[in-house]
Amino acid sequence: MMRITSKTVQLLLVGLLAVVGLVGFQTSAVSAPVAVQAPCGDTSEFQKVNLSELPPEAAETVDLIKKGGPFPYPQDGTVFQNREGILPDCESGYYHEYTVETPGSDDRGARRFVVGEGGEYFYTEDHYESFKLTNIDA
Repeated sequence: MMRITSKTVQLLLVGLLAVVGLVGFQTSAVSAPVAVQAPCGDTSEFQKVNLSELPPEAAETVDLIKKGGPFPYPQDGTVFQNREGILPDCESGYYHEYTVETPGSDDRGARRFVVGEGGEYFYTEDHYESFKLTNIDA
């Protein structure tokens, strides 16, 4: 029969701690994010743009969104249905749309922000045919 000494116990504890440390390291390496994710889908395929690169009216719209209005059009703040299927597929009501004024246009124009509940700002200048993921802090 094997005799357990304090030296044996020490070696077993050191080995156990080493295994636990490696498992913890491997777990954190596996769970590291690989791509930018919206709460309901992948946004990594979208062109990224800073707010400062968009027309000045875009910044005005972002300011209104942050303040909660008042908005120039009754459609602003309404649910965006994502019928085109270009944005990540989220539950109904996740996205809301807002007009970005187009100087000289006699209607709402084609420019919009579609904002996700997770804080994503998607800018379109071609009435939902394409979107750019916008960094509103730059």
